[in-house]
Amino acid sequence: MNVPLWLALLVVGVLGVKLIRPPWWLIAVILLGGYLLADSLLAPVINSLIK
Repeated sequence: MNVPLWLALLVVGVLGVKLIRPPWWLIAVILLGGYLLADSLLAPVINSLIK
C-alpha cells in the first residue's frame, strides 16, 4: 500500500496535536520556520543531512 507523503504527514500532525496538545503558537513557529528554511541557503545542507 502506497500512502502519499502529504497524507502521512497530515495524519501524524493531527495525532500529535491531539495527543501532545502543544500550544498553537509553537505549531505556527515550527511550520513557519520549516517553510522559511526550505527556501533558504541552508536547504541543500539540510537535504544532504536527511538523505
